[in-house]
This record gives sequence, C-alpha cells and structure tokens, in this order.
Amino acid sequence: MSGPRLTAEFWVAAYLARLRTEDIQAFVVARGDGTAGAILVKQSPLDGTAALHQRSFDPVTGARKWMVLSEGAEADVDAAVARQRKFDPDLWVIEVEDRDGRHLLDAPGLD
Repeated sequence: MSGPRLTAEFWVAAYLARLRTEDIQAFVVARGDGTAGAILVKQSPLDGTAALHQRSFDPVTGARKWMVLSEGAEADVDAAVARQRKFDPDLWVIEVEDRDGRHLLDAPGLD
C-alpha cells in the first residue's frame, strides 16, 4: 500500500532544499502544475554536456524510479526539454549544476 502522494510543488521544494544541504546549485527553469505536474531534472556538469531525468514507474513492482530521458550535448538535451514542454505545458523543469555530476535523485526519499 502506498502512502499519500506529494504534490509536485512540495516535492520540488523538498528536492531543492536537499540539494542545498549538499551545496549543489539548482534552479526551477519551468514551473509546472503545482499539484500534479510531471517533473524533469536536467543535470549539467558545466562542461557542455547534460543528462535529462524523468520519473517513471517500474511496470513489475509499480515503484517509482528516475530514468535518463536524454543525454549528450547540452543543446540536444535542451531540445529534448523543449519537445517535452510542447507536449506538456504543466511540466516542471529543474536544472541542477554540479561539476561532479551529482543530482541526488538516487538518494533515499527522492523517488
């Protein structure tokens, strides 16, 4: 049995706070629906590349997990974000900037 679902806005606020505790810079670059908007996380190591993560569901277990939607040249990842926003204008986009590639999406509590 799963617990109550967090709103997108609450999750984003908690995620940004968690990143700050590790001195990882992050910004909301597109604000989506506060209640149920989907969330994309773009991680940039500030070297011209990036990876775009989206939350997905494991069809076998039903568990939520983060998967890479796009990665490579930052311009290509930005184009993937733009395509996703055309389909879903209520989408949140968080940009994480960390030279070590940290994003904490695999940390406990952020699934």
